[in-house]
Amino acid sequence: MNRSIASGAYYQALYFVRTAFRGMWATRLTSAIAVLTIGVVLVLVGVFLLLVYNMEELLDEFGNELQITAYLDGDLADDAQRELALRVSQLPGVAEVTTVSAEQALERFRSSVGSGVKLLEGLDENPLPASLEITLSPEYRSAGGMAVVMDSIETLAGVTDLNSGRDWVEGYLRAISLVRTVGLGLGIILALATLLIVANTIRLGIIARSDELEILSLVGASRSFIRIPFLLEGMLQGGAGGAIALAILFAIFELALPGLQAGLQMIVGTAPRFLSTSEALLVVAGGAGLGLMGSAGALAAGFRS
Repeated sequence: MNRSIASGAYYQALYFVRTAFRGMWATRLTSAIAVLTIGVVLVLVGVFLLLVYNMEELLDEFGNELQITAYLDGDLADDAQRELALRVSQLPGVAEVTTVSAEQALERFRSSVGSGVKLLEGLDENPLPASLEITLSPEYRSAGGMAVVMDSIETLAGVTDLNSGRDWVEGYLRAISLVRTVGLGLGIILALATLLIVANTIRLGIIARSDELEILSLVGASRSFIRIPFLLEGMLQGGAGGAIALAILFAIFELALPGLQAGLQMIVGTAPRFLSTSEALLVVAGGAGLGLMGSAGALAAGFRS
């Protein structure tokens, strides 16, 4: 009994797949247009996804290096500096505090300027102040988190000035938000256009097979039995479009961006990455979803009429 049920389900599924492919072949021109349209839409959306993902990873990369530098009053004694460093280390959001003496700061400056060290020979005294280098906890490595920590530090006696990368983080976050918004808006507009194209393709298939569908209804086929091949057809078109988009994105990433990859590696120490396996599958699934929604819309309109 169970074997006969399984066998019936297998042949039914095989019928659905064959019927879907037959429908795509019967409307192969419009099906090809639908597949290519979905592919183009997902390529554009994928470009924005890659851009946003890599921008966020770059932010995380810099976030690990972000720190606050608190410059200290030159009159603070060594004991007062150590006491101040201890107080700062106990503030919320502070992971580590390193005290840099005025002499250490001058030595760092000498090492960084190289041949320009001769400019320091005429100085009578060290112009650089002692400072505290403050490493933030991971949950505070953002513009908002840095602002909270900086507000706590600047009220402490002995701190004369603060320096951080908060402005850079805020500007970078605005850039990511802009790219994400533009990508989302463009994706919605193109997805709506894609749904119309897929829906029209499926409607053409319904019209071309109207006699067959009428016979199926007369012999007792359920509405679900009739609809499933069309839904599968839309999913196949969408999945094919997603696979094409993924291949194009990979080709662009590998062939057209080697200079950008090398430049980013040299400047910021990290190269852009391609979509992960789960993200790549999401692109294909997104195409299949677009195809499914388009075919569902066509079936709803077609069966009402």
